[in-house]
Amino acid sequence: MARIHARKKGRSGSHAINRDNHPSWSPVSSKDVETLVIEKSKEGLSTAQIGAVLRDAHGIPSVKLATNSSINGILKKNNLSSEIPEDLSNMMRKAVRLGEHLDKNPKDIHNKRALQLTESKIMRLVGYYKDNSVLPSDWKYSLATAKLTVG
Repeated sequence: MARIHARKKGRSGSHAINRDNHPSWSPVSSKDVETLVIEKSKEGLSTAQIGAVLRDAHGIPSVKLATNSSINGILKKNNLSSEIPEDLSNMMRKAVRLGEHLDKNPKDIHNKRALQLTESKIMRLVGYYKDNSVLPSDWKYSLATAKLTVG
């Protein structure tokens, strides 16, 4: 499959093992996994960081197999999820950093192009999330509102 903003073909990489059920060597029950997810979320970790911590420190290969629910689903059930999806907020954070760099360095044409590409990705994500009712239909992106929202 080709890349979006590069003229290269992709490379296939390694993939996780396909599993149908929670492995027997993982000693943690589904209730314990849910409490760990809630605890790590209250510590301020993102969903990706929570998954990495559970995998590396607690030996839980898949939260979804252990609880029949994703990390985001557990957080939504306990009213701890953020209103903006994590991937969109990460892209907005990147755009804010590029915008601040361009304020200091207005002749940096390479980063100007990087900001255009990043904002293009943001617009595609926003369209996807509006179509799937994750974001409200009147939600708009701009660099100024991203600075206020993300930081």
